[in-house]
Amino acid sequence: MPISEVRATVGRFVSIRCASSVIVAMITEVSCENLSSSDKYIAIASVDLLGEIHNAADKAKFQRGVTNYPTIGDSVDLITSQELRTIYAPTGSDQINVGFLQQDRSVVAYVDVEEMLSKHFAVLGSTGVGKSTGVSLLLNEILKARPNLRIFLLDVHNEYGRCFGDRALVLNPRNLKLPFWLFNFEEIVDVLFGGRAGVPEELDVLAEVIPIAKGIYTQYQNTDRLGLKRIDPKQVGFTVDTPVPYRLVDLISLIDERMGKLENRSSRIIYHKLISRIEAVRNDPRYAFMFDNANVGGDTMAEVISHLFRLPANGKPMTVMQLAGFPAEVIDSVVSVLCRMAFDFGLWSDGVSPMLFVCEEAHRYASADRNVGFGPTRKAVSRIAKEGRKYGVYLGLITQRPAELDATIISQCNTLFTMRLANERDQALLRAAVSDAAANLLSFVPSLGTREVLAFGEGVALPTRLRFKEVPPHQLPRGEATISSVPSVTSGHDMHFVGAVLERWRGATSQRDVPNDPVFQAPPAKTLAPAEAPMLQPSMGLDPDRFSLLKKPLR
Repeated sequence: MPISEVRATVGRFVSIRCASSVIVAMITEVSCENLSSSDKYIAIASVDLLGEIHNAADKAKFQRGVTNYPTIGDSVDLITSQELRTIYAPTGSDQINVGFLQQDRSVVAYVDVEEMLSKHFAVLGSTGVGKSTGVSLLLNEILKARPNLRIFLLDVHNEYGRCFGDRALVLNPRNLKLPFWLFNFEEIVDVLFGGRAGVPEELDVLAEVIPIAKGIYTQYQNTDRLGLKRIDPKQVGFTVDTPVPYRLVDLISLIDERMGKLENRSSRIIYHKLISRIEAVRNDPRYAFMFDNANVGGDTMAEVISHLFRLPANGKPMTVMQLAGFPAEVIDSVVSVLCRMAFDFGLWSDGVSPMLFVCEEAHRYASADRNVGFGPTRKAVSRIAKEGRKYGVYLGLITQRPAELDATIISQCNTLFTMRLANERDQALLRAAVSDAAANLLSFVPSLGTREVLAFGEGVALPTRLRFKEVPPHQLPRGEATISSVPSVTSGHDMHFVGAVLERWRGATSQRDVPNDPVFQAPPAKTLAPAEAPMLQPSMGLDPDRFSLLKKPLR
């Protein structure tokens, strides 16, 4: 871009030419001073000093920070395109191309993958500013640069199923197997009580019988296989959180046995209610992904972790976990299990197989308000944020409400991609989180255009205003929010239409095969999980125009 076309205004870079280097600075404030003797004026600009360009023997090199400050009389010029290229030049093979500078579109904006991943990152922005498209762009570029890195994406609105082609395994309630015994005590209590606080008397019973049920299962396995002498299940030494299998039939039997020893009718009601809760959840078809083969047993933990976290990858290093189809009461528990297992596997494997764990709508799982959400989920996400980098578990957070996200967690993200945010609380949190000298850039946040980003932190050479590059059509997220809110004039709302809707509605909570179910398929073979997940598509039984009315926009 010719210098004549560039205006010296807030947010632009200037170069201050010193004796041994060129100092790069950003204009943060512009004012003018009138001269009394004429109509001329003097423009005055305040700048933040960001770094230096040193002219080495072979080529110019940029570094952050200033070692030699300018003196009075040093010349100041608008920065040239060549100097911008020097600043943003890729320093190695670990750089990904995410777009171009807003100041000069001929300069490519690169992000350092190692710095971005190892110190965590966050993508922040309101609805409709291109946040999901930006996430698709970043993850696809990361997959190109790090083909062996495993990525696990929590897809809250089922938008990303097709964004990564055949490099991603898509999981949903139809093809996920996550056995109930992998849930720790807090998580299984959350499932049994539907997200509400548990009854203390019932929790005491559960805490007593679960370790014994684990001991009984292990005892049976050892007796069957090795002919070992039977031992007391209570002496096995399992805790309520030890991730070993147990059977629901053993659990209910133990509770029933204790209930039978009680003479007081009022005391027996507690045990009866607990058994009823367990059986109600066990028989609910929405929970089949947890309780399939619940009375058969089988230690499938290795297969589950291998399948979930792509070990080996088999050409699909990425997992997209579609959460929209899960019962609302159990989503927090499922996310807690996945976060916890991701961290624990990294911990006990000494981080030999790095993984990026990406949380879409992160404020739902790690809320700043301790009274909102599920405590163990916040704890699991927080543990990855604080300690994950030591064990090769990296965190990516995506949220439209950063002010509602736990401040401790977002403070661990050292690279921020900030898109348009209109809420004052969100902007205040950003101002507190960005410690860089160019935090003045945050004044642009409410007025950024679609796909425009302010990038701060370790992953970028300088705090940068950039624009994400175009994403190919097949990589664009396609969620339910893209459906028009204007109904088709030609489609009528007859009884057949309403009946078809009710069939799908009832089919979600019954064990009948419903022809109009958009994801209805033949029962799968008895394997851990099919290789491909069925995509959520309009069924052939409904007119496409009518089907568009069934999808409620989520953003």
